[in-house]
Amino acid sequence: MLPPEILKKVKLLELSTRKLVNNLFAGEYHTAFKGQGMQFAEFREYVPGDDVRAISWTLTAKAGKPYIKKYEEERELTMILAVDISGSGDFGTQKYFKGEVLTYLAAILGFSANRNNDQVGLLLFSDQIEHYVPPKKGRGHTHRILRDILFFKPQSRGTNIAIACEHLQGMLKKRSTIFVLSDFLTDGFFQRLRQLGRKHDVIAIAVEDPAEQVLPDVGLMDVQDAESGDIITVDTSNKSFRHRYEEQTKKRRELRDQELRKSQVDIIRVTSKEDFVDPLIAFFKGRHK
Repeated sequence: MLPPEILKKVKLLELSTRKLVNNLFAGEYHTAFKGQGMQFAEFREYVPGDDVRAISWTLTAKAGKPYIKKYEEERELTMILAVDISGSGDFGTQKYFKGEVLTYLAAILGFSANRNNDQVGLLLFSDQIEHYVPPKKGRGHTHRILRDILFFKPQSRGTNIAIACEHLQGMLKKRSTIFVLSDFLTDGFFQRLRQLGRKHDVIAIAVEDPAEQVLPDVGLMDVQDAESGDIITVDTSNKSFRHRYEEQTKKRRELRDQELRKSQVDIIRVTSKEDFVDPLIAFFKGRHK
């Protein structure tokens, strides 16, 4: 049995995202992602101006007059939410922890897919595969996915995006839209991500906290690695130290973005300080222009 507070959180997530999904995302979502191809709809009698390449010669021969095959776009999509539930998601200096931001964004995407009658699946990963939910349709299934994100307790606190990519590569036979939601504070995953992007439509949602980019000047401070548990003491009053930290962080972020572009993976940067829905809206609107 799930704790009542988890069920309450799922309901609150649905209520808080419903207006946004209904008013903004439904149309943008529909046009931002292409269907999986064209499927046969019906035969129709040929009229002047139709593409002669669409003529069904078999039916034409039987009927004694020309007929064409009519196709329509196969709109149904399969969306996979690959959510990083490693220890670094417990970090946050703003209103929300990074993990909470990821959950909220997953809710918006899940309910948007549900609104368009698409299938949604879930992969929870740390430095191992923690939990997998095969894609299905329906509001109840979306609720189940959100309950799992909120309730599931990972076995490990590390991060390995490459393992998540490898798992999805083996599991998904049909082309899918994959959102990888993480802070991407790890290395060694770009090759696997590139391979995954060759078959699937992959979008990276990178969640950042302002304190990860610019250290506050608060004097001596104990800093604990959320994944390894290691603790070091740093002097944030040292201007030179803060500058080096910011430069290294900037270079790491630029390298990440560069490698993602090489992998032909779209990236949505989300900062927990801002209205983190805005970058998602901008991405949806910009994708179908």
